[in-house]
Amino acid sequence: MSVGPASGEFLYERIARQLDAQIQDGVFRVGERLPSVRQLCASERVSPASALQALSLLEARGLIEARPKSGFFVRHRRVDCAPPPPPSSCKLEPGAVGVSDVVAQVFYQAGDERMVPLGAAIPAPELLPTERLSRCLAQLARSQPERLGRYDIKPGHPELLRQLVRRFASYGCHVAQEELVVTFGAMEALNLAVRAVTHPGDIVAVESPCYFGLLEILESLGLRALPVPGTCEEGIDLDLLETAIERHRVKAVMLVPSFSNPNGSCMSQPRRERLMALLADHGIPLVEDDIYGDIHFGPERPRPVKSLDRDGLVLYCGSFSKILSPGLRVGWVAGGRYSEQVRRLKYISSLTTPAINQLAIARFLESTAMERHLRSLRQAFRTQMAQISEEILASFPEGTGLSQPEGGFYLWVQLPDGVDAFDLHRLAAAEKIDIAPGQIFCPHADIRNRIRISCGYPCDARIRKSIHTLARLVRELAAGHLKPSKR
Repeated sequence: MSVGPASGEFLYERIARQLDAQIQDGVFRVGERLPSVRQLCASERVSPASALQALSLLEARGLIEARPKSGFFVRHRRVDCAPPPPPSSCKLEPGAVGVSDVVAQVFYQAGDERMVPLGAAIPAPELLPTERLSRCLAQLARSQPERLGRYDIKPGHPELLRQLVRRFASYGCHVAQEELVVTFGAMEALNLAVRAVTHPGDIVAVESPCYFGLLEILESLGLRALPVPGTCEEGIDLDLLETAIERHRVKAVMLVPSFSNPNGSCMSQPRRERLMALLADHGIPLVEDDIYGDIHFGPERPRPVKSLDRDGLVLYCGSFSKILSPGLRVGWVAGGRYSEQVRRLKYISSLTTPAINQLAIARFLESTAMERHLRSLRQAFRTQMAQISEEILASFPEGTGLSQPEGGFYLWVQLPDGVDAFDLHRLAAAEKIDIAPGQIFCPHADIRNRIRISCGYPCDARIRKSIHTLARLVRELAAGHLKPSKR
């Protein structure tokens, strides 16, 4: 084992010391990859054994972590000690939703390009393959211009349906092409799915907190939401869901089992099996939103609950808006036993989804670029989430709680007691910072002190400055130095 000439320390200790100093100085930030063993060998003129020992030493100290087939990355320094926000407290009683006015205000601000997008539920455009998709669209328009002059009235273009079936099968979800309907993004998919299994006045169980878009759909259809608390780790409490089903005439359940919006929870495989068994026992359909399943940070993609469905009870929804293109608006429903109802509703809702958009997605899926793109996207989101988490915990006051998702790109933040998320939203908007107040995700729960932060954009100087501004506002609200809004 070689020893350095200056201090008598081993070479691997010198390399570890140098990397440690660079981490402390911010040369390598949280979530970023360190030089590989090969790069260290070349730059430090050492053997692979010495380079690997240096990295292993830093890993043993908890400064870095190894990721299979990816290398070594700087670890969180604070997140491991941060408490996750506790489950929301709400009665297991159905009720009207009533979030439209607040959501409209949030959407209006999110559409302002001058706002820092900490509330936007979209990835940064530079993370998406927009140039390749645009070239594909242009080629299709030149080679098949007739498609621009007619309706293509089909549940979906055969090329896209074939690619979807193959993609679903790769993670254990076997769906027939005849079961699929292509939609305008996930929102139309969810709308069609819940309409296929309910009537106005019916009760639909949802997780609390849950994506406000689901609540908007229920409100628009005259349905009653029955919120069931869940945790940031495992999602909806299945014991409470079973109690709710036994107590009320629940007609459907709507869930995001993989990396839920807003708290990032991911249901384990045993809990997915228990959920499917519970719903099968009662004959209750599940509207499964799997829009974030491909954005997993672990070695394997979570298998959809649909993969466990033997009775056609699961209406499986998703889209490519978060991973390929929000602008193309291509999603899907695999409707199970309700496929015919979904097809009819699609026809009277929007007739069809543009075939050229579907073909552009299909051509990208059939290329080798898709998996390379997804690996890059997952790494980007994981890094951005790590860096933004670190900034929040370094600057926000004591009493801040934070989720630690293993996928997606949202953080669920608990503010100190006494800080109202609506007040913070108003003050942040005046500073040109967009955030999502927690109340729009939990209309029936008293969680006034929570916000959702999006990590869809790289944690650059503008994002870091905005997080520090939010921290200042939170401190001033907690101290009573800022006047609460009148609502």
